[in-house]
Amino acid sequence: MKITDVQFKKFCIELAEPFKVAFTEVTHSVSILLKIETDEGYTGYGEAAPFAPVTGENAEGCLAVLEVFRQGLIGLNPLDIEKIHVMMDNLVHGNGSAKCAVDIALHDLKGKVMNQPLYRVLGGYQDTVQNDITIGINAPEKMAALAEDYVKNKGYRILKIKTGIDPEEDLRALSLIRQAIGPDIRLRVDANQGYNINSALYALEGMKKYGVEAVEQCLPDWDLEGASYLRKKVNGIQLMLDESIHTTKDAARACRLEAADIFNIKLMKCGGLYRGAQISTLAENFGITCMVGCMMETKIAITAGLSLVASRKNITEADCDSFLYYKDADTGMPGGFERNGDMFRLSDKPGLGLEIEF
Repeated sequence: MKITDVQFKKFCIELAEPFKVAFTEVTHSVSILLKIETDEGYTGYGEAAPFAPVTGENAEGCLAVLEVFRQGLIGLNPLDIEKIHVMMDNLVHGNGSAKCAVDIALHDLKGKVMNQPLYRVLGGYQDTVQNDITIGINAPEKMAALAEDYVKNKGYRILKIKTGIDPEEDLRALSLIRQAIGPDIRLRVDANQGYNINSALYALEGMKKYGVEAVEQCLPDWDLEGASYLRKKVNGIQLMLDESIHTTKDAARACRLEAADIFNIKLMKCGGLYRGAQISTLAENFGITCMVGCMMETKIAITAGLSLVASRKNITEADCDSFLYYKDADTGMPGGFERNGDMFRLSDKPGLGLEIEF
């Protein structure tokens, strides 16, 4: 089998309302959809969701990189996934979301060749995933009201709360949220690099009162030594790294420094499912569990991320919720999974199991 054509196009989606985190506010997303075709009639779909503050990419640069990859992909066997990753790494440093688009399309195609759903192609640990829902930074009263709605009306049992601008306001928001949702709902926090050592120590100590189980990326992405220091100083809350973990080398360094209890794997950071699985295996060997998170993505990358969660025992958490913030949650791509409250059951259709017109 050989790749005969690679096509891609830009895809812009408006959010239902702005979404605020510590370092930016998002009103819309720009993804690039990719299609790989073969001489045996198989087709695979992928997605790049470049986000400059995290991946260092924008849409125009991503399109240029994909054009370079296109020239290298034509004529290759799409099942030679490691070979293709080596080719992409040799051509371009970084550019995780561009590599992710190719990687997801290759895995979608592989699932179709095998006539198996993607979660089974990747490992097949389970077919159901419990997903969290994220609450962006807002007035604490509004955050608490939204939390109550998610729990009481939409069936969510895990909330992820964005913080990182003002520790005092963060703690006030968590206090109101816990009052609104009761003691049994799981809470985790994402500071998106917004704290320094002192403010992180202060905030983490205060968060214990509200039953926060994990806090993500307290410090700037480069400060793994600081993350290691925090982990040694703080008891009772698990510490997670996100923006610090792009590559397997990042993960290996964090493991050596004992800088995290949990890694947040994002396909757009690491270059797709193949590298994401490698990070999970590396983490497991050091006693670190993983979560799969997301950027602002369509159901292509969301389904891929959920499939990676379902495929591996060591990936215990899912934060693949960004598609729910769009005006059209399906993003014009039905299938992939069924949703019942916060439980997501993956499709048994081959590959991603999505209906895509491209």
